[in-house]
Amino acid sequence: MALIYNWWSWYVRLAHPKSRREAITSRPLLLAGIARLTHHAGQARLLVTLTHASGDLIKAMTANVRKGLDSILATAPQLRNTDRWPALVRYILARLFDAKPPPTPWTGAQPQEGRLGLTG
Repeated sequence: MALIYNWWSWYVRLAHPKSRREAITSRPLLLAGIARLTHHAGQARLLVTLTHASGDLIKAMTANVRKGLDSILATAPQLRNTDRWPALVRYILARLFDAKPPPTPWTGAQPQEGRLGLTG
C-alpha cells in the first residue's frame, strides 16, 4: 500500500508542484472524470469529461502532468523505460524547488536582552 501511496504522491506533485495535497482530497479531485479513447487516422485521442466542480483546477493539473511526461519523452527518447522513471522524478523535484520561495537569509542578529525571557 505504501508504494501505491508514494506513486500517487509523486503524480500529484507533478500535477501541482506548489503545494502538497493529501490523497484523501486529491484522489476524488483528479479521478472525477469520465474518459473515452477514440482512434482515427492512426491517432489515439483521449476525451475526458469532468464531473467535478473544480474543472479549471483539474484541467491545469492535468496539463502539468502532460507537460512533464512530454518533457521526459522529448528530452530523453533514448532512455529505456526503466530509466525514464528516475528522469521523471528529477523533473518533478526541479519543479518543486522552483515553486518554493527562496529561504530568508540568516542575518546573525542576536536576540535582545529581555526578549524570550533572557536576562543578562
